[in-house]
Amino acid sequence: MNETRAREEICRVAKSLFERGYVHATAGNVSMRLEAEQGGGFVITPTDACLGFLDPARLARVDEQGRLVSGDPASKTLALHRRIYAAARAFDPGTCTIIHTHSTHAVALTLRGARAELLPPITPYFVMKVGHVPVIPYARPGAPEVADAAAVAIERHGREGAPIRALMLARLGPVAWHGSPAAAMAVIEELEETARLAVLAGEVEPLAPDAIDELKRSFGARW
Repeated sequence: MNETRAREEICRVAKSLFERGYVHATAGNVSMRLEAEQGGGFVITPTDACLGFLDPARLARVDEQGRLVSGDPASKTLALHRRIYAAARAFDPGTCTIIHTHSTHAVALTLRGARAELLPPITPYFVMKVGHVPVIPYARPGAPEVADAAAVAIERHGREGAPIRALMLARLGPVAWHGSPAAAMAVIEELEETARLAVLAGEVEPLAPDAIDELKRSFGARW
């Protein structure tokens, strides 16, 4: 995907997320990694920008080291995005999009106290389309320790044979990555829907181990 198309896709997905309430005000961010033939580096939403009203021309273009090349100043979570790309691409080389939202029900679950993972495997599509979602303990937006913890979580799950596609920033929101903006958005959508079910249902019985094994065998679920 060339840079022009990447900018358009970021704005399209961001607007969709805003209009459906996955982000609000100036919360959330979206980035895409550009291939070498497109000059490398990243395109990312600007800091303190409303995702519902982005201008493709004003998205931040940064180089591989995170230095601003053009556009408005990059999101304060740029360091997190760069660390996720570096860690995730070791297990999923096609990773080229990251989306961070402040999805209501997912955040609500982290307000109930510390947990290692956001959700148990309560629906088949959560297991198939999302997988494990480790929770990163709270730190201020843009804190470098969050990027470090995210990289550690990605590498640990990858080494264990179940690479992850999402993690949860406690009290802030989920971060998902995939091979296209649409695919990353689908992970965010499935995660938030599962979180909503968990909030509505309260205590939930997870899927049995043999049911999870069947999803792994039949659909390649990474659990």
